[in-house]
Amino acid sequence: MPANKVPDIVVGRLPLYLRALSQMARDGKEITSSQELGGRLGISSAQIRKDLSQFGEFGKQGTGYNINFLMEQLKRILKVDRVWDIVLVGAGDLGTAVANYRGFVDRGFRITAIYDNDPAKAGQPVGQFLIRGTGNLTEEIRTQKIKVAMLAVPASEAQEVSEKLVKAGIEAIMCYAPTSLFVPDNVRVQYIDPVLHLQHMTYYLPE
Repeated sequence: MPANKVPDIVVGRLPLYLRALSQMARDGKEITSSQELGGRLGISSAQIRKDLSQFGEFGKQGTGYNINFLMEQLKRILKVDRVWDIVLVGAGDLGTAVANYRGFVDRGFRITAIYDNDPAKAGQPVGQFLIRGTGNLTEEIRTQKIKVAMLAVPASEAQEVSEKLVKAGIEAIMCYAPTSLFVPDNVRVQYIDPVLHLQHMTYYLPE
């Protein structure tokens, strides 16, 4: 099924399936079922089968799914059967923590550069990187043909920075700033705001 015909909520569940399958593979399992996968994720087996069926037939009734094969297919569908270069903008506490996180590469992503608009930080090391100033951000990203960026800047700066990233050719932005970005329709934005998730959870807590 063409990507634009698959509901976004279905696409959003595929990384969950891939993560659970990866955990099973590390545990030495070779075969799983929609029931077992659903039990790990709190998703019905029928929903899992329906989701996967939008991309093809990956298992056999009575046999289940070959874990390694299904992982390979999900990586292909999500386009993480390759490594995507990423630029990170913002070298504060959050940006530094993101830069030092070592869980990106084996899941399809690699930070290649870190930018910050504070002149005092330019040239300072963060892990294996040296922080770059933002003066030539647009030109440098465009030259490197990078398509993915992560924003770890204050909310007050996020829109301006996102506009520079779009001009540089960025087509996917992971935004850690607690704000909403206005970008062209061809640019995909995902938001990571821990407070939103905390507020969601506290609804269910007793008074």
